[in-house]
Amino acid sequence: MKNRYMLKIENLLEKGVKIPNPDSIEIGDDVNTDRISGNGVVIHAGCKIFGSSTFVSHGTKLGYEGPVTIENCQIGPHVNLKGGFIKEAVFLKNATIGFGSHVREGTILEEESSIAHTVGLKQTILFPFVTMGSLINFCDCLMSGGTGRNDHSEVGSSYIHFNYTPNQDKATPSLIGDVPKGVMLNQKPIFLGGQGGIVGPCRLAFGTLIAAGTICRKDELRPERLIFGGEKTSGNIRFNKEVYHSIKRIIINNIIYIANLIALMQWYIHVRSIFISDDFPQPLFDGLKEKLNMAIDERILRLKGLRDNMPDSIEIYNKNQKTSSVVFGHMNEFYARWPELESSFNNLRDKTGDQGIRDLFLEKVYTGIKRSGKDYITVIKDLKSGHGASGTKWLQGIVDEITTETYKVLGF
Repeated sequence: MKNRYMLKIENLLEKGVKIPNPDSIEIGDDVNTDRISGNGVVIHAGCKIFGSSTFVSHGTKLGYEGPVTIENCQIGPHVNLKGGFIKEAVFLKNATIGFGSHVREGTILEEESSIAHTVGLKQTILFPFVTMGSLINFCDCLMSGGTGRNDHSEVGSSYIHFNYTPNQDKATPSLIGDVPKGVMLNQKPIFLGGQGGIVGPCRLAFGTLIAAGTICRKDELRPERLIFGGEKTSGNIRFNKEVYHSIKRIIINNIIYIANLIALMQWYIHVRSIFISDDFPQPLFDGLKEKLNMAIDERILRLKGLRDNMPDSIEIYNKNQKTSSVVFGHMNEFYARWPELESSFNNLRDKTGDQGIRDLFLEKVYTGIKRSGKDYITVIKDLKSGHGASGTKWLQGIVDEITTETYKVLGF
């Protein structure tokens, strides 16, 4: 008598899924094979598929370079997952990952974004066309910029986003580009040179170029800047990891990051939703919203962890008579007002922005769909500059409203 595992594999083969070595793959009991397309899907030897919410669209290829394990992922058409471990992530049309990738929860790779071999992502959002080299660790980031396959934001090999701190708070998300302008697919790309890194939380403007081997430690909000660095004078000084010296910047960058995620949710709800089609089916849309909610939850949780570290830092500052009263005040306000700040985030989470501006923008999107069909990239890229600017104004209004309200809570 055949077990459920074998019956699932037989069901996939009958649907037309190409499985060159059926005995080598594993399909979990909770996998619904109705959510795996039989049209052009290839599952190579050694692959494992788990999770009741897993969805695999047509033309997807799994495990060409090495075994792939996927769990509760939503995978769009013509995606190529060449090898690695992938959990609770979304991949839109023509996204690609290389051998040895380690992609974890809260990650979204939008259309035609790609990573080469041995890349680690978690709570990472890559907008269309963003390209990464090999041997990269890039967790807790949102990266946008670029206009197409020949003009895309890029991360060189052996790059690191430093998202750990000695304080162990991980309130370190970096916004590379942004949501309001980035979604329009008309901004200058950002280039992060190989064997370099960013110390989060950090914000970089469109057109930024960081030279290879450079560690970026500061925000750069001026567009089209080259950042480079050489060897610095060595040093050895006393360090106390409980002390925060730039707490206001850390808090502000976290708030702006969360505000951008909330704006992106509105973009998904009102713009992405009207592109639902064979190339962007409902399960992918649901997966985008789920993963984005995970990302927002994660950032609020990490900000709370930062707040929980404040008492020790405040105590040390209290003992130091030379300490800046401004920094001391920021820490006290952040710690005391966290319940109000957390409540504010939850209340602002569904902020829709100026609906008049939004609806005028959506009219232009609908016009583009009538002309070009439900091809997301084509429709968005074909928007006239003025129309795209109105969409950016709508989304930036959401970001500004959220940041203004939360700054008021903290007295910033």
